[in-house]
Amino acid sequence: MGQVAFDTLKFVETLETAGLPKDQAKAISLAVRESHEAVDVATKRDLDDAKKDVLSEVTAVKRDLEDVRKEIDARFDKVDARFEKHEAQMQARFEKTEAQIALLRKDVEHTANGLLIKLSAVILAIAGLASTIVTVVIKLL
Repeated sequence: MGQVAFDTLKFVETLETAGLPKDQAKAISLAVRESHEAVDVATKRDLDDAKKDVLSEVTAVKRDLEDVRKEIDARFDKVDARFEKHEAQMQARFEKTEAQIALLRKDVEHTANGLLIKLSAVILAIAGLASTIVTVVIKLL
């Protein structure tokens, strides 16, 4: 911290002009000077220097925060790119799965139609056989 400017000679002269004896004026002047020296007082220059230091630190912190923000943005961009890549892969898998399901549905429908035709043939064969049996039984009777 800076020292407060104190002109002891001028102070002594001011006290003597006011009517104090020279010894008392000197004693008071020394006491005031010592009290100023004992007090840790910041001068305007000290405050200006401190302000410059604080502003310098704030600027450095802002710069560091900007660097951190850029790094975070870069990391998010990488994550987004990886996500988009995986999202495209998942979409391709979903489309492939949907195509396979559509083929299975066609296969099941085709199999069902085939079974229906075979069942119809069996029913017709049974009906024909039953008709033949009835005709034979009628002729025998």
